[in-house]
Amino acid sequence: MYITLRTALKDSAGVGLGFLPLGLAYGALVTQSGLDWWWAGLSAAVVFGGSFEFLLVGMVAASVPLTAIAVSALLVNVRHVFYALSFPLHRVRGRLGKAYSTYAMCDEAYALATGEQARTWSGRRLLWLQLLLHLYWAGSSIAGALLGSLIPDSVTGLDFALTALFTVLALDAVRDLRGDVPTPVLAALSALAAHLLFPGQLLLAAFTLLTAALLARHLTTSRKPRHA
Repeated sequence: MYITLRTALKDSAGVGLGFLPLGLAYGALVTQSGLDWWWAGLSAAVVFGGSFEFLLVGMVAASVPLTAIAVSALLVNVRHVFYALSFPLHRVRGRLGKAYSTYAMCDEAYALATGEQARTWSGRRLLWLQLLLHLYWAGSSIAGALLGSLIPDSVTGLDFALTALFTVLALDAVRDLRGDVPTPVLAALSALAAHLLFPGQLLLAAFTLLTAALLARHLTTSRKPRHA
């Protein structure tokens, strides 16, 4: 178990460093919105919704109805439905383990668990990875709520940490494709089309278009006659 935990620490270290400024910024936002400091840790541990949590702070502070919050959560996090198509949940043993792995399937965990280097990872290693990412986020959020008032207003760029983190993960994913140029091209075209046609539902539209394009490519290539 300790060997698996040590390995998962190495697997998650890079993303954990990316979570630190994001969590600090989120915790500071919670207290600056008039909410108690413990709300940052509670929402980070229970909701664990990444970008939706930043949206949730403003909605809670404005006393938005629960129905509106629920609909917003669905629209923002509906991309996780597509993650389930390729996330290696079958390696995780036990109902409790599968339930937690499904619950803690954040963007960063998905990116790490579906890469080329993760094809031999055990279910226990995946669970430790997700648990550590969960702890990184909750811990940094609490620290941000407690220490947010100490961060000078002149400090800028914390909000760019998320963009930088996903840029690195995207580059790693493209590198793992090993010459499969059409896939990133289809992804870029899907994102561009979604931005132009459905700017209000960019993520959902982009994932839908990319899934349709990948299915169409698979059907097209599988129907090609094989020559002896």
